Amino acid sequence: MPTTPMARRGMVTSPHHLASQAGLAVLREGGNAIEAAIAAAAVLSVVLPHKGGLGGDGFWLIAEPGKPPVSIDGSGSTGAKVDADLYRRERQKTIPHRGGLATGTVPGLVSAWQLALDVSDQWGGGIPLERLLEDAIHYARSGYAVSQEQAEYSQHHLTALRRAAGFSETFLTRNKPPITGHSQAVPPLATTLEHLAANGLDDFYRGQVAQQLAADLKAAGSPLTAEDLARHRGMRRRPLSLATPLGSCFSSAPPTQGLASLMVLGVMQRLPAMQVRQADWMLALHIAAAHAGRIRDQHIGDPNRMSVHATTYLTDPMLDRIVDEIRNQSPAPDSTAGLERDGAWLGVVDGHGRAVSYGHSLGSAFGSGVFSSATGIVCSNQVATFTLESGHQNAQEARRKPLHSLSPSLIRLRDGRVMMWGCGLGENQPLVLAQIFSRILLAGQSLQSAVSAPRFVDGQGQLCLESGFDPLVHDALTSAGHAASASSGVIPVGQVGVICRRPDGMIEGAADPRGDGSVAGW
Repeated sequence: MPTTPMARRGMVTSPHHLASQAGLAVLREGGNAIEAAIAAAAVLSVVLPHKGGLGGDGFWLIAEPGKPPVSIDGSGSTGAKVDADLYRRERQKTIPHRGGLATGTVPGLVSAWQLALDVSDQWGGGIPLERLLEDAIHYARSGYAVSQEQAEYSQHHLTALRRAAGFSETFLTRNKPPITGHSQAVPPLATTLEHLAANGLDDFYRGQVAQQLAADLKAAGSPLTAEDLARHRGMRRRPLSLATPLGSCFSSAPPTQGLASLMVLGVMQRLPAMQVRQADWMLALHIAAAHAGRIRDQHIGDPNRMSVHATTYLTDPMLDRIVDEIRNQSPAPDSTAGLERDGAWLGVVDGHGRAVSYGHSLGSAFGSGVFSSATGIVCSNQVATFTLESGHQNAQEARRKPLHSLSPSLIRLRDGRVMMWGCGLGENQPLVLAQIFSRILLAGQSLQSAVSAPRFVDGQGQLCLESGFDPLVHDALTSAGHAASASSGVIPVGQVGVICRRPDGMIEGAADPRGDGSVAGW
Protein backbone atom coordinates (compact mmCIF):
# COMPACT_ATOMS: atom_id res chain seq x y z
CA MET A 1 0.00 0.00 0.00
CA PRO A 2 1.48 3.41 -0.94
CA THR A 3 2.48 5.62 1.96
CA THR A 4 0.85 8.95 2.75
CA PRO A 5 2.86 11.96 1.46
CA MET A 6 3.73 14.60 4.08
CA ALA A 7 5.05 18.17 3.94
CA ARG A 8 5.12 21.30 6.08
CA ARG A 9 4.95 24.38 3.89
CA GLY A 10 1.92 23.59 1.77
CA MET A 11 0.12 20.83 -0.10
CA VAL A 12 -2.39 20.25 -2.90
CA THR A 13 -4.29 17.09 -3.75
CA SER A 14 -6.44 16.82 -6.87
CA PRO A 15 -7.64 14.24 -9.41
CA HIS A 16 -4.99 15.28 -11.95
CA HIS A 17 -1.27 15.59 -11.37
CA LEU A 18 -0.93 18.67 -13.59
CA ALA A 19 -3.52 20.50 -11.50
CA SER A 20 -1.77 19.54 -8.26
CA GLN A 21 1.54 20.81 -9.66
CA ALA A 22 -0.06 24.08 -10.78
CA GLY A 23 -1.42 24.68 -7.30
CA LEU A 24 1.88 23.81 -5.66
CA ALA A 25 3.75 26.23 -7.96
CA VAL A 26 1.51 29.07 -6.71
CA LEU A 27 2.15 28.08 -3.09
CA ARG A 28 5.91 28.08 -3.71
CA GLU A 29 5.63 31.60 -5.15
CA GLY A 30 4.04 32.85 -1.95
CA GLY A 31 0.41 32.31 -2.86
CA ASN A 32 -2.20 31.27 -0.32
CA ALA A 33 -4.56 28.28 -0.30
CA ILE A 34 -7.29 30.08 -2.27
CA GLU A 35 -4.93 31.25 -4.98
CA ALA A 36 -3.46 27.75 -5.28
CA ALA A 37 -6.94 26.24 -5.45
CA ILE A 38 -7.95 28.53 -8.33
CA ALA A 39 -4.78 27.66 -10.26
CA ALA A 40 -5.45 23.95 -9.74
CA ALA A 41 -9.17 24.24 -10.50
CA ALA A 42 -8.47 26.13 -13.73
CA VAL A 43 -6.15 23.35 -14.89
CA LEU A 44 -8.74 20.72 -13.97
CA SER A 45 -11.23 22.63 -16.14
CA VAL A 46 -8.92 22.05 -19.10
CA VAL A 47 -7.39 18.60 -18.59
CA LEU A 48 -10.53 16.89 -17.20
CA PRO A 49 -13.21 18.55 -19.36
CA HIS A 50 -15.76 15.85 -18.58
CA LYS A 51 -15.64 16.58 -14.83
CA GLY A 52 -16.20 20.33 -14.75
CA GLY A 53 -15.23 23.69 -16.11
CA LEU A 54 -16.21 27.28 -16.70
CA GLY A 55 -19.61 26.20 -18.01
CA GLY A 56 -20.52 24.48 -14.74
CA ASP A 57 -20.86 25.18 -11.04
CA GLY A 58 -18.50 25.09 -8.05
CA PHE A 59 -18.63 25.12 -4.26
CA TRP A 60 -16.02 26.13 -1.69
CA LEU A 61 -15.34 25.57 2.00
CA ILE A 62 -12.59 27.88 3.23
CA ALA A 63 -11.11 27.54 6.71
CA GLU A 64 -8.77 29.98 8.42
CA PRO A 65 -7.34 29.08 11.85
CA GLY A 66 -9.35 30.63 14.66
CA LYS A 67 -12.28 31.68 12.47
CA PRO A 68 -15.54 30.01 11.38
CA PRO A 69 -15.33 28.33 7.96
CA VAL A 70 -16.68 30.21 4.93
CA SER A 71 -18.86 28.56 2.30
CA ILE A 72 -19.28 29.84 -1.25
CA ASP A 73 -22.18 28.82 -3.46
CA GLY A 74 -21.13 29.04 -7.09
CA SER A 75 -24.27 27.53 -8.58
CA GLY A 76 -26.50 29.12 -11.17
CA SER A 77 -30.27 29.29 -11.43
CA THR A 78 -32.43 28.42 -14.39
CA GLY A 79 -33.01 31.20 -16.88
CA ALA A 80 -36.07 33.43 -16.93
CA LYS A 81 -37.59 31.40 -19.77
CA VAL A 82 -36.64 27.98 -18.43
CA ASP A 83 -39.80 26.56 -16.88
CA ALA A 84 -41.83 23.36 -17.16
CA ASP A 85 -44.01 24.81 -19.93
CA LEU A 86 -40.90 25.24 -22.09
CA TYR A 87 -40.27 21.49 -22.11
CA ARG A 88 -43.94 20.63 -22.51
CA ARG A 89 -44.14 22.87 -25.57
CA GLU A 90 -41.19 20.95 -26.96
CA ARG A 91 -43.10 17.72 -26.28
CA GLN A 92 -40.58 16.54 -23.73
CA LYS A 93 -41.87 14.13 -21.08
CA THR A 94 -38.67 14.61 -19.07
CA ILE A 95 -35.93 17.20 -19.16
CA PRO A 96 -33.29 16.08 -21.67
CA HIS A 97 -29.75 15.37 -20.54
CA ARG A 98 -27.99 16.49 -23.73
CA GLY A 99 -28.31 19.31 -26.22
CA GLY A 100 -29.56 22.87 -26.13
CA LEU A 101 -32.63 22.22 -23.99
CA ALA A 102 -30.37 20.58 -21.39
CA THR A 103 -28.41 23.84 -21.13
CA GLY A 104 -30.77 25.71 -18.87
CA THR A 105 -28.85 26.97 -15.82
CA VAL A 106 -26.40 29.84 -15.64
CA PRO A 107 -22.80 28.68 -15.02
CA GLY A 108 -21.89 29.75 -11.49
CA LEU A 109 -18.30 28.54 -11.20
CA VAL A 110 -16.54 31.73 -12.26
CA SER A 111 -18.57 33.85 -9.82
CA ALA A 112 -17.43 31.55 -7.00
CA TRP A 113 -13.80 32.04 -8.03
CA GLN A 114 -14.29 35.79 -7.67
CA LEU A 115 -15.86 35.50 -4.22
CA ALA A 116 -12.99 33.26 -3.14
CA LEU A 117 -10.47 35.83 -4.40
CA ASP A 118 -12.27 38.46 -2.31
CA VAL A 119 -11.48 36.33 0.76
CA SER A 120 -7.92 35.92 -0.49
CA ASP A 121 -7.57 39.71 -0.66
CA GLN A 122 -8.48 39.86 3.03
CA TRP A 123 -5.56 37.51 3.65
CA GLY A 124 -3.22 39.80 1.76
CA GLY A 125 -3.16 37.66 -1.37
CA GLY A 126 -1.37 39.29 -4.25
CA ILE A 127 -0.75 36.72 -7.00
CA PRO A 128 -2.14 38.26 -10.23
CA LEU A 129 -5.03 36.49 -11.92
CA GLU A 130 -2.86 36.21 -15.04
CA ARG A 131 -0.47 34.02 -13.06
CA LEU A 132 -3.23 31.92 -11.49
CA LEU A 133 -4.61 31.02 -14.92
CA GLU A 134 -1.24 30.71 -16.64
CA ASP A 135 -0.91 26.91 -16.55
CA ALA A 136 -4.52 26.35 -17.60
CA ILE A 137 -4.03 28.70 -20.55
CA HIS A 138 -0.91 26.79 -21.58
CA TYR A 139 -2.60 23.38 -21.55
CA ALA A 140 -5.67 24.69 -23.37
CA ARG A 141 -3.58 26.23 -26.14
CA SER A 142 -0.71 23.72 -26.43
CA GLY A 143 -2.58 20.56 -25.57
CA TYR A 144 -2.78 17.97 -22.81
CA ALA A 145 -2.80 14.18 -22.79
CA VAL A 146 -6.33 12.76 -22.83
CA SER A 147 -6.92 10.72 -19.68
CA GLN A 148 -8.18 7.16 -19.78
CA GLU A 149 -11.40 8.25 -18.10
CA GLN A 150 -12.05 11.00 -20.66
CA ALA A 151 -11.54 8.49 -23.46
CA GLU A 152 -13.87 5.97 -21.80
CA TYR A 153 -16.58 8.55 -21.07
CA SER A 154 -16.37 9.82 -24.65
CA GLN A 155 -16.96 6.28 -25.89
CA HIS A 156 -19.74 5.55 -23.40
CA HIS A 157 -21.72 8.71 -24.23
CA LEU A 158 -20.69 8.90 -27.88
CA THR A 159 -24.13 8.71 -29.51
CA ALA A 160 -25.58 11.59 -27.48
CA LEU A 161 -22.44 13.73 -27.53
CA ARG A 162 -22.10 13.53 -31.31
CA ARG A 163 -25.42 15.33 -31.63
CA ALA A 164 -24.53 18.14 -29.21
CA ALA A 165 -23.64 21.44 -30.86
CA GLY A 166 -19.91 21.92 -31.42
CA PHE A 167 -18.76 18.92 -29.38
CA SER A 168 -17.45 16.64 -32.11
CA GLU A 169 -15.14 19.18 -33.69
CA THR A 170 -13.17 19.68 -30.48
CA PHE A 171 -13.44 16.54 -28.35
CA LEU A 172 -13.72 13.77 -30.94
CA THR A 173 -11.15 12.61 -33.47
CA ARG A 174 -12.74 12.21 -36.89
CA ASN A 175 -16.06 11.76 -35.10
CA LYS A 176 -14.60 8.99 -32.94
CA PRO A 177 -13.55 9.08 -29.26
CA PRO A 178 -9.95 10.14 -28.64
CA ILE A 179 -7.56 7.47 -27.44
CA THR A 180 -5.81 7.69 -24.08
CA GLY A 181 -2.70 9.84 -24.34
CA HIS A 182 -3.89 11.69 -27.45
CA SER A 183 -2.87 15.36 -27.34
CA GLN A 184 -5.95 17.54 -27.23
CA ALA A 185 -6.07 21.34 -27.25
CA VAL A 186 -8.94 23.81 -26.83
CA PRO A 187 -7.57 27.12 -28.20
CA PRO A 188 -10.81 29.11 -27.74
CA LEU A 189 -10.77 28.26 -24.03
CA ALA A 190 -7.21 29.53 -23.78
CA THR A 191 -8.34 32.80 -25.38
CA THR A 192 -11.27 33.08 -22.95
CA LEU A 193 -9.04 32.49 -19.93
CA GLU A 194 -6.58 35.11 -21.23
CA HIS A 195 -9.42 37.57 -21.69
CA LEU A 196 -10.73 36.96 -18.16
CA ALA A 197 -7.22 37.33 -16.76
CA ALA A 198 -6.85 40.71 -18.47
CA ASN A 199 -10.38 42.07 -17.95
CA GLY A 200 -11.54 40.44 -14.73
CA LEU A 201 -13.80 37.50 -13.95
CA ASP A 202 -16.94 39.64 -14.05
CA ASP A 203 -16.55 39.77 -17.83
CA PHE A 204 -17.83 36.20 -17.89
CA TYR A 205 -21.29 37.47 -16.93
CA ARG A 206 -21.41 41.08 -18.07
CA GLY A 207 -18.78 41.52 -20.76
CA GLN A 208 -17.46 40.18 -24.03
CA VAL A 209 -17.30 36.56 -22.87
CA ALA A 210 -20.94 36.74 -21.79
CA GLN A 211 -22.00 38.08 -25.18
CA GLN A 212 -20.07 35.39 -27.05
CA LEU A 213 -21.39 32.62 -24.83
CA ALA A 214 -24.99 33.85 -25.07
CA ALA A 215 -24.80 33.93 -28.87
CA ASP A 216 -23.50 30.36 -29.07
CA LEU A 217 -26.13 29.16 -26.58
CA LYS A 218 -28.89 30.69 -28.69
CA ALA A 219 -27.53 29.01 -31.80
CA ALA A 220 -27.47 25.66 -29.97
CA GLY A 221 -31.12 25.97 -28.97
CA SER A 222 -30.56 26.85 -25.33
CA PRO A 223 -33.18 29.05 -23.63
CA LEU A 224 -30.49 30.91 -21.64
CA THR A 225 -29.91 34.55 -22.55
CA ALA A 226 -27.36 37.28 -21.98
CA GLU A 227 -29.79 38.79 -19.47
CA ASP A 228 -29.73 35.54 -17.46
CA LEU A 229 -25.94 35.69 -17.32
CA ALA A 230 -25.95 39.37 -16.34
CA ARG A 231 -28.26 38.93 -13.37
CA HIS A 232 -26.24 36.10 -11.83
CA ARG A 233 -24.28 36.56 -8.60
CA GLY A 234 -22.39 34.02 -6.52
CA MET A 235 -23.26 33.80 -2.84
CA ARG A 236 -21.52 33.32 0.48
CA ARG A 237 -23.48 31.01 2.74
CA ARG A 238 -23.07 29.67 6.23
CA PRO A 239 -21.90 26.06 5.89
CA LEU A 240 -23.86 23.27 7.50
CA SER A 241 -22.23 21.97 10.68
CA LEU A 242 -22.55 18.94 12.92
CA ALA A 243 -21.02 18.62 16.38
CA THR A 244 -19.60 15.14 16.99
CA PRO A 245 -17.44 13.54 19.69
CA LEU A 246 -14.49 13.83 17.31
CA GLY A 247 -14.99 17.48 16.45
CA SER A 248 -17.06 19.83 14.30
CA CYS A 249 -17.93 18.60 10.82
CA PHE A 250 -18.79 21.06 8.04
CA SER A 251 -20.24 20.63 4.58
CA SER A 252 -21.80 22.82 1.91
CA ALA A 253 -25.39 23.96 2.41
CA PRO A 254 -28.32 23.50 0.00
CA PRO A 255 -28.65 23.36 -2.93
CA THR A 256 -25.92 20.72 -2.44
CA GLN A 257 -26.39 17.36 -0.77
CA GLY A 258 -23.98 18.32 2.01
CA LEU A 259 -26.84 17.67 4.44
CA ALA A 260 -26.97 14.01 3.41
CA SER A 261 -23.21 13.66 3.89
CA LEU A 262 -23.38 15.07 7.42
CA MET A 263 -26.39 12.94 8.31
CA VAL A 264 -24.52 9.74 7.47
CA LEU A 265 -21.55 10.82 9.62
CA GLY A 266 -23.87 11.65 12.51
CA VAL A 267 -25.50 8.24 12.33
CA MET A 268 -22.23 6.31 12.07
CA GLN A 269 -20.80 7.87 15.21
CA ARG A 270 -23.84 6.63 17.09
CA LEU A 271 -23.10 3.03 16.12
CA PRO A 272 -19.66 2.14 17.53
CA ALA A 273 -20.60 -1.53 17.82
CA MET A 274 -21.12 -1.69 14.07
CA GLN A 275 -17.39 -1.25 13.55
CA VAL A 276 -16.62 -4.76 14.84
CA ARG A 277 -17.72 -6.74 11.80
CA GLN A 278 -17.03 -5.31 8.35
CA ALA A 279 -20.33 -6.59 6.94
CA ASP A 280 -22.26 -4.89 9.76
CA TRP A 281 -20.37 -1.65 9.19
CA MET A 282 -21.11 -1.72 5.47
CA LEU A 283 -24.77 -2.51 5.97
CA ALA A 284 -25.19 0.25 8.56
CA LEU A 285 -23.55 2.77 6.23
CA HIS A 286 -25.75 1.66 3.36
CA ILE A 287 -28.96 2.06 5.36
CA ALA A 288 -27.85 5.40 6.82
CA ALA A 289 -27.03 6.73 3.36
CA ALA A 290 -30.36 5.51 2.01
CA HIS A 291 -32.28 7.34 4.75
CA ALA A 292 -30.24 10.49 4.19
CA GLY A 293 -30.81 10.18 0.46
CA ARG A 294 -34.56 9.94 0.97
CA ILE A 295 -34.54 13.21 2.92
CA ARG A 296 -32.29 14.80 0.30
CA ASP A 297 -34.63 13.84 -2.53
CA GLN A 298 -37.77 14.95 -0.71
CA HIS A 299 -36.62 18.15 0.93
CA ILE A 300 -33.34 19.56 -0.43
CA GLY A 301 -33.17 21.98 -3.34
CA ASP A 302 -33.04 25.71 -3.89
CA PRO A 303 -32.65 27.08 -0.33
CA ASN A 304 -35.05 29.91 -1.13
CA ARG A 305 -37.79 27.38 -1.91
CA MET A 306 -37.28 24.96 1.02
CA SER A 307 -40.09 24.81 3.58
CA VAL A 308 -37.90 23.23 6.32
CA HIS A 309 -34.40 24.43 7.16
CA ALA A 310 -31.70 21.86 6.48
CA THR A 311 -30.39 21.96 10.05
CA THR A 312 -33.66 20.38 11.22
CA TYR A 313 -32.41 17.07 9.88
CA LEU A 314 -29.15 17.27 11.84
CA THR A 315 -30.85 17.31 15.25
CA ASP A 316 -30.37 14.49 17.76
CA PRO A 317 -33.99 13.22 17.49
CA MET A 318 -33.74 12.91 13.70
CA LEU A 319 -30.40 11.11 13.76
CA ASP A 320 -31.45 8.89 16.69
CA ARG A 321 -34.54 7.82 14.75
CA ILE A 322 -32.37 6.56 11.89
CA VAL A 323 -30.10 4.74 14.35
CA ASP A 324 -33.13 2.97 15.86
CA GLU A 325 -34.21 1.80 12.43
CA ILE A 326 -30.74 0.41 11.74
CA ARG A 327 -30.57 -1.38 15.10
CA ASN A 328 -34.02 -2.84 14.46
CA GLN A 329 -32.74 -4.07 11.09
CA SER A 330 -35.32 -2.05 9.19
CA PRO A 331 -34.75 -2.26 5.44
CA ALA A 332 -33.17 0.67 3.68
CA PRO A 333 -35.56 2.96 1.79
CA ASP A 334 -35.72 2.31 -1.92
CA SER A 335 -33.07 4.25 -3.76
CA THR A 336 -34.02 6.71 -6.45
CA ALA A 337 -32.24 6.48 -9.76
CA GLY A 338 -31.11 9.97 -10.65
CA LEU A 339 -28.98 11.68 -13.24
CA GLU A 340 -25.59 10.02 -13.67
CA ARG A 341 -23.35 12.74 -12.23
CA ASP A 342 -19.65 13.40 -12.04
CA GLY A 343 -17.33 16.12 -10.83
CA ALA A 344 -13.94 16.85 -9.33
CA TRP A 345 -12.72 17.68 -5.83
CA LEU A 346 -9.45 19.23 -4.72
CA GLY A 347 -7.99 20.22 -1.38
CA VAL A 348 -5.29 22.74 -0.43
CA VAL A 349 -3.52 23.71 2.79
CA ASP A 350 -0.96 26.51 2.86
CA GLY A 351 1.88 27.15 5.29
CA HIS A 352 -0.33 29.31 7.53
CA GLY A 353 -2.81 26.48 8.02
CA ARG A 354 -5.46 28.06 5.77
CA ALA A 355 -7.42 25.37 3.99
CA VAL A 356 -9.72 24.91 0.99
CA SER A 357 -12.14 22.10 0.21
CA TYR A 358 -13.43 22.67 -3.33
CA GLY A 359 -15.63 20.84 -5.84
CA HIS A 360 -16.91 21.59 -9.32
CA SER A 361 -19.11 19.81 -11.84
CA LEU A 362 -20.95 20.00 -15.17
CA GLY A 363 -23.67 17.67 -13.89
CA SER A 364 -23.07 14.43 -15.74
CA ALA A 365 -19.98 13.70 -17.83
CA PHE A 366 -19.44 16.54 -20.34
CA GLY A 367 -22.65 18.16 -19.10
CA SER A 368 -25.11 18.89 -21.88
CA GLY A 369 -22.37 18.32 -24.44
CA VAL A 370 -23.03 21.76 -25.92
CA PHE A 371 -19.71 23.41 -26.75
CA SER A 372 -19.40 27.16 -27.28
CA SER A 373 -16.93 27.44 -30.14
CA ALA A 374 -16.38 31.16 -29.49
CA THR A 375 -15.38 30.67 -25.85
CA GLY A 376 -14.22 27.05 -25.63
CA ILE A 377 -16.73 26.39 -22.85
CA VAL A 378 -18.57 23.09 -22.33
CA CYS A 379 -22.01 23.74 -20.82
CA SER A 380 -23.58 21.92 -17.89
CA ASN A 381 -26.80 19.91 -17.79
CA GLN A 382 -27.65 20.66 -14.16
CA VAL A 383 -31.18 21.56 -15.29
CA ALA A 384 -31.78 17.83 -15.87
CA THR A 385 -31.82 17.29 -12.09
CA PHE A 386 -35.23 19.01 -12.00
CA THR A 387 -38.50 17.19 -12.55
CA LEU A 388 -41.55 18.21 -14.57
CA GLU A 389 -43.73 16.84 -11.76
CA SER A 390 -45.79 19.74 -10.43
CA GLY A 391 -45.48 20.37 -6.68
CA HIS A 392 -42.25 18.41 -6.27
CA GLN A 393 -39.48 19.90 -4.13
CA ASN A 394 -37.34 20.16 -7.26
CA ALA A 395 -40.05 20.94 -9.78
CA GLN A 396 -38.81 22.80 -12.84
CA GLU A 397 -39.34 26.54 -12.52
CA ALA A 398 -37.69 29.65 -13.88
CA ARG A 399 -34.89 31.22 -11.82
CA ARG A 400 -34.54 28.24 -9.50
CA LYS A 401 -31.36 26.51 -8.33
CA PRO A 402 -31.12 22.75 -8.96
CA LEU A 403 -30.05 20.13 -6.43
CA HIS A 404 -26.30 19.43 -6.63
CA SER A 405 -24.49 16.21 -5.81
CA LEU A 406 -21.32 18.03 -4.72
CA SER A 407 -20.59 18.22 -1.00
CA PRO A 408 -17.02 19.32 -0.19
CA SER A 409 -16.37 18.45 3.46
CA LEU A 410 -14.18 19.60 6.34
CA ILE A 411 -13.75 18.65 10.00
CA ARG A 412 -11.99 20.45 12.83
CA LEU A 413 -10.98 17.69 15.21
CA ARG A 414 -10.73 18.08 18.95
CA ASP A 415 -7.11 16.92 18.82
CA GLY A 416 -6.20 19.97 16.70
CA ARG A 417 -6.19 18.39 13.26
CA VAL A 418 -8.11 19.89 10.34
CA MET A 419 -9.10 17.47 7.59
CA MET A 420 -10.78 18.07 4.23
CA TRP A 421 -12.06 15.36 1.93
CA GLY A 422 -14.32 15.02 -1.08
CA CYS A 423 -14.98 13.28 -4.37
CA GLY A 424 -16.82 13.71 -7.63
CA LEU A 425 -19.81 11.38 -7.71
CA GLY A 426 -23.60 11.49 -7.75
CA GLU A 427 -26.11 10.21 -5.23
CA ASN A 428 -23.52 7.82 -3.78
CA GLN A 429 -21.20 10.62 -2.67
CA PRO A 430 -22.36 10.65 1.01
CA LEU A 431 -21.84 6.88 1.20
CA VAL A 432 -18.33 7.08 -0.26
CA LEU A 433 -17.30 10.06 1.90
CA ALA A 434 -18.52 8.25 5.02
CA GLN A 435 -16.35 5.26 4.16
CA ILE A 436 -13.27 7.47 4.01
CA PHE A 437 -14.23 9.26 7.23
CA SER A 438 -14.80 5.99 9.08
CA ARG A 439 -11.58 4.39 7.93
CA ILE A 440 -9.40 7.36 8.83
CA LEU A 441 -11.04 8.75 11.96
CA LEU A 442 -12.80 5.71 13.44
CA ALA A 443 -10.55 2.84 12.33
CA GLY A 444 -7.25 4.76 12.42
CA GLN A 445 -6.10 3.97 8.88
CA SER A 446 -3.61 6.23 7.12
CA LEU A 447 -5.02 8.68 4.60
CA GLN A 448 -3.64 6.89 1.57
CA SER A 449 -4.65 3.44 2.83
CA ALA A 450 -8.21 4.64 3.38
CA VAL A 451 -8.44 6.18 -0.10
CA SER A 452 -6.86 3.20 -1.87
CA ALA A 453 -8.96 0.55 -0.08
CA PRO A 454 -11.87 -1.03 -1.99
CA ARG A 455 -15.18 0.81 -1.70
CA PHE A 456 -18.83 -0.04 -2.14
CA VAL A 457 -21.80 1.89 -3.48
CA ASP A 458 -25.57 1.58 -3.75
CA GLY A 459 -26.60 0.24 -7.13
CA GLN A 460 -30.35 0.96 -7.01
CA GLY A 461 -30.85 -0.80 -3.69
CA GLN A 462 -28.13 -3.39 -4.21
CA LEU A 463 -24.73 -3.18 -2.54
CA CYS A 464 -22.04 -3.16 -5.24
CA LEU A 465 -18.57 -4.04 -4.00
CA GLU A 466 -15.29 -3.24 -5.70
CA SER A 467 -12.95 -6.16 -6.10
CA GLY A 468 -10.65 -6.57 -3.11
CA PHE A 469 -13.17 -7.19 -0.34
CA ASP A 470 -12.90 -10.43 1.61
CA PRO A 471 -15.29 -12.95 -0.04
CA LEU A 472 -16.64 -13.70 3.44
CA VAL A 473 -17.99 -10.14 3.59
CA HIS A 474 -20.01 -10.68 0.42
CA ASP A 475 -21.30 -14.01 1.73
CA ALA A 476 -22.30 -12.44 5.07
CA LEU A 477 -24.26 -9.67 3.35
CA THR A 478 -25.99 -12.11 1.02
CA SER A 479 -26.87 -14.60 3.73
CA ALA A 480 -28.36 -11.80 5.83
CA GLY A 481 -30.80 -11.10 3.01
CA HIS A 482 -29.14 -7.97 1.69
CA ALA A 483 -28.41 -8.20 -1.99
CA ALA A 484 -24.76 -7.65 -2.80
CA SER A 485 -22.82 -7.95 -6.03
CA ALA A 486 -19.06 -8.20 -6.15
CA SER A 487 -17.63 -6.61 -9.25
CA SER A 488 -14.45 -7.89 -10.86
CA GLY A 489 -14.59 -4.93 -13.22
CA VAL A 490 -14.85 -1.21 -12.62
CA ILE A 491 -17.81 0.32 -10.81
CA PRO A 492 -18.28 4.07 -10.32
CA VAL A 493 -16.99 4.83 -6.82
CA GLY A 494 -15.68 8.34 -7.50
CA GLN A 495 -12.18 9.74 -7.25
CA VAL A 496 -11.51 10.68 -3.65
CA GLY A 497 -8.97 13.07 -2.17
CA VAL A 498 -8.04 13.84 1.44
CA ILE A 499 -5.77 16.43 3.03
CA CYS A 500 -5.11 16.93 6.73
CA ARG A 501 -3.06 19.42 8.78
CA ARG A 502 -1.82 18.25 12.15
CA PRO A 503 -1.44 20.63 15.12
CA ASP A 504 2.36 20.43 14.78
CA GLY A 505 2.07 21.94 11.28
CA MET A 506 2.70 18.73 9.33
CA ILE A 507 0.36 18.28 6.34
CA GLU A 508 -0.69 14.88 5.00
CA GLY A 509 -2.47 14.17 1.75
CA ALA A 510 -3.87 11.35 -0.35
CA ALA A 511 -4.99 11.04 -3.97
CA ASP A 512 -7.07 8.27 -5.50
CA PRO A 513 -5.11 5.65 -7.46
CA ARG A 514 -8.23 5.08 -9.58
CA GLY A 515 -7.43 8.13 -11.70
CA ASP A 516 -4.67 10.55 -12.65
CA GLY A 517 -4.51 12.39 -9.35
CA SER A 518 -1.53 13.16 -7.18
CA VAL A 519 -0.44 14.91 -4.02
CA ALA A 520 2.01 17.78 -4.41
CA GLY A 521 3.68 19.25 -1.33
CA TRP A 522 6.77 21.15 -0.22
